[in-house]
Amino acid sequence: MADKLIIFDTTLRDGEQSPGASMTKDEKLRIARQLERLRVDVIEAGFPASSNGDFEAVTAIANAIKESTVCGLSRANDRDISRAAEALKGATSGRIHTFIATSPLHMEKKLRMSPDEVFEQAKLAVRFARNLVGDVEFSPEDGYRSDVDFLCRVLEAVIHEGATTINVPDTVGYAIPELYGNFIKTLRERIPNSDKAIWSVHCHNDLGMAVANSLAGVKIGGARQVECTINGLGERAGNCSLEEIVMAVKTRKDYFDLDLGIDTRHILAASRMVSQTTGFVVQPNKAVVGANAFAHASGIHQDGVLKARDTYEIMRAEDVGWTANKIVLGKLSGRNAFKQRLQELGVAMESEADINAAFSRFKELADRKSEIFDEDILALVSAEEHSHVAEQFGFVSLSQHSETGERPQARIVFTVHGKEVTSESDGNGPVDASLKAIEAQVKSGAEMVLYSVNAISGSTESQGEVTVRLQNAGRVVNGVGADPDIVVASAKAYLSALNKLQSQAESVAAQG
Repeated sequence: MADKLIIFDTTLRDGEQSPGASMTKDEKLRIARQLERLRVDVIEAGFPASSNGDFEAVTAIANAIKESTVCGLSRANDRDISRAAEALKGATSGRIHTFIATSPLHMEKKLRMSPDEVFEQAKLAVRFARNLVGDVEFSPEDGYRSDVDFLCRVLEAVIHEGATTINVPDTVGYAIPELYGNFIKTLRERIPNSDKAIWSVHCHNDLGMAVANSLAGVKIGGARQVECTINGLGERAGNCSLEEIVMAVKTRKDYFDLDLGIDTRHILAASRMVSQTTGFVVQPNKAVVGANAFAHASGIHQDGVLKARDTYEIMRAEDVGWTANKIVLGKLSGRNAFKQRLQELGVAMESEADINAAFSRFKELADRKSEIFDEDILALVSAEEHSHVAEQFGFVSLSQHSETGERPQARIVFTVHGKEVTSESDGNGPVDASLKAIEAQVKSGAEMVLYSVNAISGSTESQGEVTVRLQNAGRVVNGVGADPDIVVASAKAYLSALNKLQSQAESVAAQG
């Protein structure tokens, strides 16, 4: 039998460290449920000690998820580890993931600790965690840039203390595939008790090689766990992409000879859910989940695929969740058809009341556009879930006037703590005027650092999905809004970002 490759998803922890990608507890729970449907082996749900919000999210996920292991991150100290253990109390299968930096640069400049102090703290942390849970993962942060002799000493000690998984991060994306694979191999060969733990890889994408490095760590180094995120989401250039790792191992089983527990048919739904929740758009040419991933423009390619699809396709689009029939519903569609499509898209709603509310929004949308696409349904479900969040600001209505040679004007009505207010402004365009009208009333003082528009589906009748990224007092948040009217979508996105600025708790950033 082939070995199994464990898929460790850290979208909800490392992925959330992307500027503006922070998620609410309900959003995290929704994504965790999708990861469970995807049959991810380990879900790193968050960093419980970083904030009360993260603690509550990890607790909720631990209580809800039954098929996957739920993991909480902690620094190598008793307070963090105790907080993680408390959050994981309700988990069917829980894991504490503790870390401390081991590279000379990090120990000297960041930790201001000697190697001997780091060695002792790593040992004590794993010992303490092992007394609280049976499944403990240890990561030497910036492990790839660490001294090999020192790293061997630390890892041998933490395995002796009971670490069941050893993860070797390329924290800054510095590795090269062959060198990284051999680095993992060297560690496993030199450490006497290396066979007592599962070895894991965690690679960042700063040089565009996170997937290649991870696969080298598996093939050359013998790692049997890969840490990755949906869409490669993550700080800086992102993390290793789950969909690319999974489909590489599955498509080239002749080379890797590894089994996977992943149900790949849910990959696309997970990708869309993460994209629409965070506002991080998937590029069209992204492998596996990009809009063009299975598109063929060349006449020679089209001819070949029509004769035999494997002439140019090494994967089947439907195996990762794509469907040939994207137009599924319209204004005459009933509630049962809508509910069935939600199930096919992997969307689980909490109650019949939630389904009814989403169906009502669907009917409103169907009156405005004749064809409803899967992307439209996911967007309105996401909007429905956002409406349950305690909001300081809520959209009511908008009117605007623009004419060539005249300065555009906008008038917007929105709620502040449930009370309607009206504001007007002019601007360089209708979007600018609308957002200035909101800001004139709110006076948030936030700086807009990103404004992005994405067509949810491919026609002029499409809903527009707008992402607004705001920065204020060192905090960065994304707001997402969707509507067939792009100006309305922009206003919704701006109000969504303002709500996050008001509600997001301060948190301690992790690394790894």
